[in-house]
Amino acid sequence: MRNQPKYTIFKNTTYAINGLVDMLKTETSFKIELVLAMILIPILLYIELDLISKLLMFITLMGVLIAEAINSAIERVVDLVTLEHHPMAGRAKDVGSTIVFLSICVFLAVWFINIINLI
Repeated sequence: MRNQPKYTIFKNTTYAINGLVDMLKTETSFKIELVLAMILIPILLYIELDLISKLLMFITLMGVLIAEAINSAIERVVDLVTLEHHPMAGRAKDVGSTIVFLSICVFLAVWFINIINLI
C-alpha cells in the first residue's frame, strides 16, 4: 500500500505551493535562479526572435528551475535517510548537482546561439 492521500486538484496544488514556498525560504540557489528568470523573461518578450526560439529559450530557463527542484528533493531525501557521511549519499547528491549543471549548460547553449543570431 502506498503512502499517498486521495487525489484532488486542490490538495495537490496546495502541496506544490507549499513546496515552492519552502524552496523560496531555504534554497539560495533556487532564489538566485528565480531572480534570473524574473529578469530574463521580460527581456525574452521584447527581443525580436521567432516564436520557436523564444519558446526554446523559455523552456531551457524553466528547465534550470525544475532541475534545482529535483536536486533539492534528492538532497532532502538523502538527509532524511542519513545525516552521516556515506559514499552513496554523496553520490546521490552529486547526481542531483549534475542534473542542475547539465540544465544550465543547455540553457547557456540555447541562449548563446539565439543571442548570437540576433547580432
